[in-house]
Amino acid sequence: MADYQVLVIGAGPGGYVAAIRAAQLGASCAIIEAEEPGGVCLNWGCIPTKTLLHSADLFRQAKTADAFGIELNGTPKFNLDKAVERSRTVAGQLNRGVRGLLRKHQIPLITGKACLLGQGRVAVTQASGEKTLSADAIILATGARPRELPGLKPDGTHLWTAREAMTPNALPERLAVIGGGAIGVEFASFYATIGCHVTVIEMAERILPTEDAEISTLLAEHLTAEGIQFHTSTRVSGCEREGEGVTLSLSGPEEATTSLTVDRAIIAAGITGNVDGLGLEHTAVEVKDGHIVTDAHAATAEPGVYAIGDVAGAPWLAHKASHEAIACVERLLGNEQAHLPGPEQIPSCTYCHPQVASIGLTEQAATERGYQIRVGRFPLIGNGKAQALGETEGLIKTIFDEQTGALLGAHLLGSQVTELISTYAVSQVLETTEAELLQTVFPHPTLSEALHESVLAAWDRGLHL
Repeated sequence: MADYQVLVIGAGPGGYVAAIRAAQLGASCAIIEAEEPGGVCLNWGCIPTKTLLHSADLFRQAKTADAFGIELNGTPKFNLDKAVERSRTVAGQLNRGVRGLLRKHQIPLITGKACLLGQGRVAVTQASGEKTLSADAIILATGARPRELPGLKPDGTHLWTAREAMTPNALPERLAVIGGGAIGVEFASFYATIGCHVTVIEMAERILPTEDAEISTLLAEHLTAEGIQFHTSTRVSGCEREGEGVTLSLSGPEEATTSLTVDRAIIAAGITGNVDGLGLEHTAVEVKDGHIVTDAHAATAEPGVYAIGDVAGAPWLAHKASHEAIACVERLLGNEQAHLPGPEQIPSCTYCHPQVASIGLTEQAATERGYQIRVGRFPLIGNGKAQALGETEGLIKTIFDEQTGALLGAHLLGSQVTELISTYAVSQVLETTEAELLQTVFPHPTLSEALHESVLAAWDRGLHL
């Protein structure tokens, strides 16, 4: 008889949710974690970065407070040490919260490094020695780590990973961000707001390359106006440390080479799954492009072994991991109707200023799939609440199937759109068409009215344009 029905390896947003759901369903389970519960997201990713970005938002608002009738004594100053301290405090509180949840559900948290031995067995290396556990089902939720680039090995001083970028002891005057995806753009926005001269280097032809092209282009324009410089279609081909700074060699379009000297550089050029040292060689588990291969139900090629979250591939999002965890556990414990969320049901959020949020197909993807589409656009400058907030930068864009009225995608740029996107997420799960959205009453004055206006515009019924 196995020690546990379900054994989870990794206590991030996928792992601890999987363990809790298994316990709720009455299964005996335990979770193995080599570091801190909560994973990268809670300790070194989603939560602490958003805490820092909120500090930057408040700083931005303080600098424009006079326009809102608020008089501050002197020029606002950003206290980096206090902002970082608060960020770490919030992460610590949530870390303790995860530990409390595991205790509440009587789930053993085993601190150690796990290695699969095959046939449902796992070796756990701890400070006190090694022990072997067995389980009917093993869920791999080991997450991912930053991808290393040739010649750009992080040193914690000149070349930063996200961890150093979240806990700087001083503010660099000149900063390069290598990678223009969500992580890179968020760091660029944060550091530019608090006073750095920021340059973003992105290999793709535009920043946020997985987002709708119109939205990422508009975002680049807004960020450029804030003083951020961009080198797109550009890769870093070399790196030389010079005194207190670092000089990057940039290979741009047509391999034109230039150099960029900065004080610090953040490497934010993608991630790769944490598959090393897991003992996968003792199993039939397959790895492709640094991630574990799974089927539509999170099962690997090894019977009884499943993989969820970042280690199982894109999109690398905490909420995707959590929902995969629930569906995976429910199915392996007998609910044949449980299924993983499809990629077009998973919202994506980027917390720069202005924010970006999306769900479903981009305009290009919808066209390439052969849909006859209707596209609605509504600029936030036409929204009364946005005017009241002084946050008029942005656009709400919706994409519909002209034949069925199905909502194919929504792409948002602007203040608080990471909260607003949930409306469209619910709409997609309910298989809502334009008919229901047109009839929905959105309260006034709210930013959410812009969602309605975009739908109206898609069907030639726009009122405030």
